[in-house]
Amino acid sequence: MRKALLLAACCAALASPSYAAPDYAPAIKADYDKSLGALWDYFHRNPELSFREFNTAARMAKELRAVSGMVVTEKVGGTGVVGVLKNGDGPVILLRADMDGLPVEERSGLPNASKARQIGVDGVENPVMHACGHDVHITSMVATARQLAALKDRWKGTVLFIVQPAEERVGGAAAMLKDGLYTRFPKPNYALAFHVAAELPTGKIAASETIQYSSADSVDIKVYGVGTHGAAPHLGRDPVYIASEIVVGLQSIISREKGPLEPGVITVGAFHAGTKHNIISEQANLQLTVRANSQETRDMLIDAIKRLAINTARAHGVAEDRLPDVTVGESTPVTVNDTALARRLNTKLADALGPDVVVSFRQTNMGAEDFSYFVDPSYNVPGYYFAVGGSNPAWIEDARKGGRPVAGHHSPLFRIDPEPSVRLGTEAMVAATLELLKPKN
Repeated sequence: MRKALLLAACCAALASPSYAAPDYAPAIKADYDKSLGALWDYFHRNPELSFREFNTAARMAKELRAVSGMVVTEKVGGTGVVGVLKNGDGPVILLRADMDGLPVEERSGLPNASKARQIGVDGVENPVMHACGHDVHITSMVATARQLAALKDRWKGTVLFIVQPAEERVGGAAAMLKDGLYTRFPKPNYALAFHVAAELPTGKIAASETIQYSSADSVDIKVYGVGTHGAAPHLGRDPVYIASEIVVGLQSIISREKGPLEPGVITVGAFHAGTKHNIISEQANLQLTVRANSQETRDMLIDAIKRLAINTARAHGVAEDRLPDVTVGESTPVTVNDTALARRLNTKLADALGPDVVVSFRQTNMGAEDFSYFVDPSYNVPGYYFAVGGSNPAWIEDARKGGRPVAGHHSPLFRIDPEPSVRLGTEAMVAATLELLKPKN
């Protein structure tokens, strides 16, 4: 999913990254030079679509099994992988990395640009690209597992390494939970994840103490009409015209029904209808994404969409048995960081990595994340989700001067500076885990 933009909010963020490296940082650097760089390259060249991450999952299972003491289970929630690393009595920490790519043709200009194509769960073949940085996440997870195995004298407890499928379809987390993630394996006391952010310079980390990402709902509207000749529109009911009025009317929900200080977005991402110039079709299909920062606004938007679609059709004389079908498909709630945990770990990361590394977080769009399922209030698992800068500061400076723009996530031009992203993400994950699993004595 498209993630919230994260800005350092100061010119210093564009300077060359400077942070106090922890004592395990040289080992991470050596690991990157020896094998992690090649591992990221493999993942970047070979992305796979949601719930079709067969080779990616197999490679992650292999890498995790190579870590001393790791017990690995495959095919959890489809293609998900769970690694369990135990080290005596103590809390249980869940570390999650998503692994799926996107149906996007890569035009980043990178020498290792993906050429992959794959048939997705929808039966359609598309080019595939890691256009959201999940290759960074899974590479860093391997690095984190290796470091924690080497640092067992500094922590006590259990670490769950969750290699999650289908984040881009916001279905993988729910599928793993349905398949017994919290019953077949030790239930976590805390859940952690990070996302690489193209809008944030390398060497920087940002995490909210409240809302990290918005909710997201995929809404499909089927608008039915009465087909006829394009030269005799009065003999039918034009679903294209009705659907067009629905598209325009949807924005009245945002501007006239939602409170002006409450965030919310309704975007029509697809409009499909008709087969020929002079035929008024019998059906038009709309695909929407709906975003909110509270459950109340989320419910209001969905209810208003249904009401507007159905009554717009009624106003055009569509029969009661032909009114639009409005269905909600892929969905994920708001992702909220636990305030006490976020304050604790933001402080720890600033102490471990340097005070200039952890910068203020602000939400500037309504990206979403299905990590929220792991930290649903019903599970009582506090969560901490943070962003790791992914763009070389020189790229950001060049864009400011009118050069090549920094491409956003899900763009065919998307690119990440892998080494500093993987290394800092790993350093942060290790530091946070050591903080939460430090021995009582």
